[in-house]
Amino acid sequence: MTRRTLAAAAVLALASTPLLAQTAAEKALAAEKFTLVAPFPPGGPIDTLARVLADGLGKRYNQLAVVDNAPGAAGNIGMDKVKRAKADGHTLLVIPAGNLTINPTLMPKFPFNIQKDFVPVAMLAKTPNVLVTNPATGIKTVADVIARAKAKPDTLSYASPGVGSGLHLAGELFKSQSGADILHIAYKGTPPAINDVMGGNVPLMFSNLPTVLPHIRSGKLVALAVTDSARTPTAPEIPTLTELGVPGVVVPSWYGLLAPAGTPADVVAQLARDATAILAEPAVRERLQGQGLSAWDMQTTAFDKHIQDETARWGKVIKDRGITVE
Repeated sequence: MTRRTLAAAAVLALASTPLLAQTAAEKALAAEKFTLVAPFPPGGPIDTLARVLADGLGKRYNQLAVVDNAPGAAGNIGMDKVKRAKADGHTLLVIPAGNLTINPTLMPKFPFNIQKDFVPVAMLAKTPNVLVTNPATGIKTVADVIARAKAKPDTLSYASPGVGSGLHLAGELFKSQSGADILHIAYKGTPPAINDVMGGNVPLMFSNLPTVLPHIRSGKLVALAVTDSARTPTAPEIPTLTELGVPGVVVPSWYGLLAPAGTPADVVAQLARDATAILAEPAVRERLQGQGLSAWDMQTTAFDKHIQDETARWGKVIKDRGITVE
């Protein structure tokens, strides 16, 4: 065999090694295109995470990977698409916590059984929620909120994007833990709520950090505290509520990846490993951090338990506070 033939054989051997090393799950995933269903409009954390995963999976398996924004019915339209999809790991759902852990208790006619209709793949990322106020209120600290609410009950209010939203429940948990009697004002979505806080019509709001961070940076809003167990690297100057004497209000917004029920366990496990690896890439971490998101490595079984624990937690808050929707 000539030197050229030997070199050609070596190249062929190297080229074929990844294929020979592929597991059955990897071969199955490489067979078709991926669809990442984002059940909300383009823009925002769900869309960002879906596009990051689509890009990463497409490169890993040399396959087409697309994002399908399917908004409507509080996310239920997109969820239904994935529920009815072929259970082979090629149609996946990127979904926020509320659809998995709040809506099943809150909505009398919630059309899904999370445990039976879907299989948890992995937690993707989280972002802290933050309590903000308009500078014109004169409120500078969480202590100011509590003192004012106790001195003049029913005079302070907080906005949320809707009854039963995670941000509404964050406010209810804050009320129960701090003793501050603040009134809830529900809006139809986040933008009008933020606009009314910046306009001085409502003094307070719990919001996820990426949404209000530009307004905090510009001075249009004042950040009082984050609702997480630790300060966020995105804005380390903002203290946690626990630091400020209001423990138990640990309410980050988080986002997960699900597949249709019946997806083979080895495929689910491979997708979990893929998602973790994609989110660990330095460029991806930098991109997420720029939007106030932190990758959160929690796969399959642990993620499933987290969903069940959070569903029980929020179910109790909903029932204890008498929160209902029509």
